[in-house]
Amino acid sequence: METILKFQSMIHQHVFSFPNIVAYPFILPALTSFIFLWFVTKWLYKLSGNKKNLPPSPPKLPILGNMHQLGSLPHQNLQSLAKKHGPVMLLQFGNVSTLIISSSDAAREIMKTHDLTFSNRPKSKVSERLLYNYKDVSVAPYGEYWRQLKSICVLQLLSNKRVQSFHAIREEETAMFINKIREASYSRSPVNLSEMFTQITNNVVCRSALGRKYGEGDDGKRFLFLLREFLEVLGTFSIGDFVPWLSWLNRVNGFDARVDKVVKEMDEFLEGVIRERLEISPEQKDLQGKNAENFVDILLGIYRENSTGVSFDRDSIKAIILDVFSAGTDTTSTVIEWAMTELLRHPECMKKLQNEVRGIIKDKQDITERDIEKMHYLKAVIKETLRCHTPIPLLVPRVASKDVKIMGYDVSAGTMVITNAWAIGRDPLIWDEPEKFNPERFFNCSIDYKGLDFELIPFGAGRRSCPGIAFAIASNELVLANLVKEFDWELPDGGNGKDINMLELPGVTIRRLVPLAAIPIRV
Repeated sequence: METILKFQSMIHQHVFSFPNIVAYPFILPALTSFIFLWFVTKWLYKLSGNKKNLPPSPPKLPILGNMHQLGSLPHQNLQSLAKKHGPVMLLQFGNVSTLIISSSDAAREIMKTHDLTFSNRPKSKVSERLLYNYKDVSVAPYGEYWRQLKSICVLQLLSNKRVQSFHAIREEETAMFINKIREASYSRSPVNLSEMFTQITNNVVCRSALGRKYGEGDDGKRFLFLLREFLEVLGTFSIGDFVPWLSWLNRVNGFDARVDKVVKEMDEFLEGVIRERLEISPEQKDLQGKNAENFVDILLGIYRENSTGVSFDRDSIKAIILDVFSAGTDTTSTVIEWAMTELLRHPECMKKLQNEVRGIIKDKQDITERDIEKMHYLKAVIKETLRCHTPIPLLVPRVASKDVKIMGYDVSAGTMVITNAWAIGRDPLIWDEPEKFNPERFFNCSIDYKGLDFELIPFGAGRRSCPGIAFAIASNELVLANLVKEFDWELPDGGNGKDINMLELPGVTIRRLVPLAAIPIRV
């Protein structure tokens, strides 16, 4: 009983500090009962003589498990824990056993050797509500419906041919982006690059996915606000998924109401987009041409033909479009943001990239995709940025569908698996001087980011890898090449690159805490 009272005091310190819980004193007796049951369960488990070879695990609290050790930047805290306990580590998040993967060898076992076993996603009430009962490709249960959706994305929406068909959109938006910076250069005043990267990325994705921009005017501002709300809610930790008996907190603190509001408003917006595309006459479509087809047009064609062999309805269209925005906006702009940050911190890298781009373009006005294919240092800069600043450092979780051995350890069915791609990108067993930004490391290195090399997996790998790699990289390369071709860059107030604030903003996608500002100087 003395031990239980000590734990009761610790629970009060860690849990009752939250204002939503402290207002409900009746929780204390319930917690005491849970703690008692927890001790009894552990005692019975030891008596059972279970001989499973479980992965190492840090100490945990009753009820909460290891939740308190995640912190505001989980990828960094999990890396620190992995240094103590190993690259395959078992944590407990409430009721959910969670395997944390922090090495390329372990990632290869999860995403290649046992890829089929780990092809499902864990259930989440928030994702279920936001993504039309798992009708999107990202979190849909593994099966025939998911296979058809993945095929649509790979062969029709995001194939290399389709990505190339959007080159005019990328070039037009990049030209307008550069013109805005050029106007600012006349006054030699700083520009908020973080904000501008977000804007151009949203414009490219909107035009490619929906047929037009939704970033201007009152409707545009409303959409951007709604998109931000959607991404924030989608990435919010929901206590009820891990400690079900605390689900009521989401009703008390207003989170459930916020989710309901986002679901309703986003559905109304997407219904409006679909109606708008359906009302376009055949003559207008012929005038626009085949290459002007956007994702909604393609998906509506599949919906009309009903040729997938599975239930593909309007909700499926909306869910896929939401996937495109959630996976293709923040992540893409974040990569350009961090790439430019590192170039400003390392003037020698900036000069090398400028020399390469300007040497290839010479007196030409526009940069073509054929030009970019020759820019090897540009591609190395993108790779090194993805290594150092993986946009989604903790890859979308998977779940084990059956008992399996990973790196010699026993992993039970139902275990959630989180791969720390950020930690793998900074693993000293793989990379020399992993904390140093050094694009040249990729000159004589065959490692790529497309999912075949597990040392660099910003887009995941295996069956559940991101199908939008080509779409994202095409935008990143074109924007970055134009930025260094057209301008030299200085920091505000004569700042030094080494003084740039490198702190990260918490979230699913890791952006800069402080927006990036720099002064463009026309060449």
